[in-house]
Amino acid sequence: IAADVVSFGPNSVAFLTTQDAKAPLVQSEKPAAHQNWAIHVDAVEVFQGQPGFHSPYRGAQSLFSDDNFRQTTEADLFFAARVWPGGEVYFNPEYYQGFGFGETHGLAAFPNAQAYKTGKFRGDFNITRIFFRQVWGFGGEREQLEADELQLAKKVDVSRLTLQMGRFSVPDVFDNNAYAHDPRGDFLNWAAVDALAFDYAADALGFEEGLSLELNQKNWAARWGIFTIPHLPNVNGTDGQFLRAWQQVAELEGRFTLWDHPGRVRLLGYLESARMGSYKAAVVNYPPGMPDMGDTRRYRYTYGIELNVEQQITKNLGGFLRVAMRDPNYEVYQFSDVSRSLEIGLSLKGTGWNRPNDTVGLAEMLDGLGHAQKRFFNDGGLGILIGDGKLPHYGPENVIETYYNCEPFNGINITLDYQLAADPAYNKDRGPIHIFSARLRVKF
Repeated sequence: IAADVVSFGPNSVAFLTTQDAKAPLVQSEKPAAHQNWAIHVDAVEVFQGQPGFHSPYRGAQSLFSDDNFRQTTEADLFFAARVWPGGEVYFNPEYYQGFGFGETHGLAAFPNAQAYKTGKFRGDFNITRIFFRQVWGFGGEREQLEADELQLAKKVDVSRLTLQMGRFSVPDVFDNNAYAHDPRGDFLNWAAVDALAFDYAADALGFEEGLSLELNQKNWAARWGIFTIPHLPNVNGTDGQFLRAWQQVAELEGRFTLWDHPGRVRLLGYLESARMGSYKAAVVNYPPGMPDMGDTRRYRYTYGIELNVEQQITKNLGGFLRVAMRDPNYEVYQFSDVSRSLEIGLSLKGTGWNRPNDTVGLAEMLDGLGHAQKRFFNDGGLGILIGDGKLPHYGPENVIETYYNCEPFNGINITLDYQLAADPAYNKDRGPIHIFSARLRVKF
């Protein structure tokens, strides 16, 4: 008998009697899927355009009104192999080429989550993921994990502990949402893919080295992880002071049914130690127009919290909500210039018009700055993504996104997407911006 996980307890493989071994572990007409290795290819091309917008002035990190068209190309290979019962290795090399609008500047809720902060004109290869995963099962009820790019198909104990260590993306483990989490297949905006105020550990490509643990039960799960961080905001290269530069993330997930429809609620928090600057000190120590964050950097602690909800409303319609906030006093280190964020939306499958593999999505994202951040940007400060030179008329950045994702052939998806961004970079003097996108995805 082959086991997919290292299993303990009276219902584990080690405790099976000869009589037990005569019967299959799962009574089913169709054998459960089981993979010892897998290779996936996933390529995504995104085209984005905007026809121009009201722009009475601009700064070093503004989105230019005449920056009308951009594209990104991303092609991933995913290799996975089982090395022993419960142990798996994953390897993900990637080719990336292209730029976001303004070389990924100008909006806090950036419209293309496929656009890295380091654009490439000719393209480049990177090792985005290489990690090891070990699953320990505790016996009892079992469930099927379906094959995916980062998952070998297998049968596992519902009650289990999963260790993952290596280089991967924090959202591979945390802040998941069934309706808004994958820019290759659903929403494109950064603020829809993850909570914008979740400043998760990441280099300029969106990945870091780390370790995570997940304890899974039938109705709940608990996750914890610790990760390295860059030595400076928005760069590649890890801070070598591992005892002083780190991020810890914890998440509790509860599963429930509401009127016979499944739902999940996740509460996430993170604590980070990094050599980060102070918005207030940068404004106080330098004259207007010249706030310098670099000289204010010290090893400090910062934090953030998030509430993440997904709820099936009907068999084909689901809703989602993310609310998050982070410490507004110290500089954003990894994700986007924001202190608080709200995302709410709906996702509808195309079963009603005989297109069950198609999806329609609608979301609204509202993001804001803290008081010290407002002063910093009004004095001409530059953040990770934004910096209009001044911010005399602050307003929360508001983005509405809708998309239609269709599957004309198996393994090929085409998406049309529209976004309306009001008060880009929290600036009421600029915008609104109408952004039109097309996305082509090929996977096998």
